[in-house]
Amino acid sequence: MNYFSSDFKLGILGGGQLGKMLLTETRKFDIQTFVLEPNDEAPARLSCNEFFKGSLMDFDTVYQFGKKVDVLTIEIENVNLEALDQLEKEGLAIYPSPKTLRLIQNKGKQKDYYVANDIPTSPHQRLVNLTDLRGALAADNLHFPFVWKCAQFGYDGNGVKICRSASDLMQLPDVECIAEEMVPFKNELAVIVARSVSGEVKTYPVVEMEFHPEANQVEYVICPARINEKVTQKATEIALKVSAAFNHVGLLAVELFQTEDDEILVNEVAPRPHNSGHYSIEASYTSQFENHLRAILNLPLGNTESKVAGIMVNLVGDERFSGPVIYENIEQIMGIDGVTPHIYGKRETRPFRKMGHVTIVNQNMEEARKIAETVKNSIRVISNN
Repeated sequence: MNYFSSDFKLGILGGGQLGKMLLTETRKFDIQTFVLEPNDEAPARLSCNEFFKGSLMDFDTVYQFGKKVDVLTIEIENVNLEALDQLEKEGLAIYPSPKTLRLIQNKGKQKDYYVANDIPTSPHQRLVNLTDLRGALAADNLHFPFVWKCAQFGYDGNGVKICRSASDLMQLPDVECIAEEMVPFKNELAVIVARSVSGEVKTYPVVEMEFHPEANQVEYVICPARINEKVTQKATEIALKVSAAFNHVGLLAVELFQTEDDEILVNEVAPRPHNSGHYSIEASYTSQFENHLRAILNLPLGNTESKVAGIMVNLVGDERFSGPVIYENIEQIMGIDGVTPHIYGKRETRPFRKMGHVTIVNQNMEEARKIAETVKNSIRVISNN
């Protein structure tokens, strides 16, 4: 099929920052792109050929959107799977498939799938609601501390909480959830796997993630991870095993724990471009966004190796500000060699909202990490309000 400068239409469900960055690649290749998104101020609205406002969870909206395009992909997992099932039955190519999304969309099903496929992960319990959770504690079937996760619709650190005592349960919503055993670990790692329609597979280097202790959001992504070769190999092998189990097409970001004794456990996955791969826009031969596009269109996958060391710093809203956004000191960081800010196009900031990221590239990892610290301490996402 001729994808370039043609009548071919690619559909994307979701128009957030991931969609915006994916559209950089569709524009590079002159691929017509339609976007469906509930927010008419979404970051991707200006870069696509046609923008449609509508609910991603509504059957008719998703179904009718799918009828307009030749291939359909996602930038967010929370979409109407019944509509995707029907579109797939009618012959539409959808990547990742509804079958894959159904296994991943619910974190309880996702964790059960790891156990069923002999993929190492932390012990967990699936719970119907908060009453069920309290009952498990009362029956001594669940013990503090544990990690609580809502089964669906969590994002950007929302829907995850470490529960150390009964008082931590007070703020939890009454929804389906899972409780994971707390695992002592020394690193949080991630591997992005690209898999094409024809089965070509490539992995990006293992990255190391440093998290904000309160917001449960990634603050830094460091590539390559500062781990030994044996751990690198083990993490990559497990990520490939996860990819094969889900049989996805496109990108699969596999988040991992490196335990104190250097075992690797799977935390969770995302079947799309991911925060842990943003560094690749500047640091890799082929960005994660371009390889997602190549994979779903069954084009040869690009080189996933890094050209230089890369560190990504997330730009999130200062916890003390809400309102029209101001990027304080952005000129200061732009004066540093190897620093590239990416602004997502969200006009309103609020505490811990993802507003952009900054990539730092350098031949020397230690120098890159120092610059990343300078960037983090310099720029602030604030408001006049």
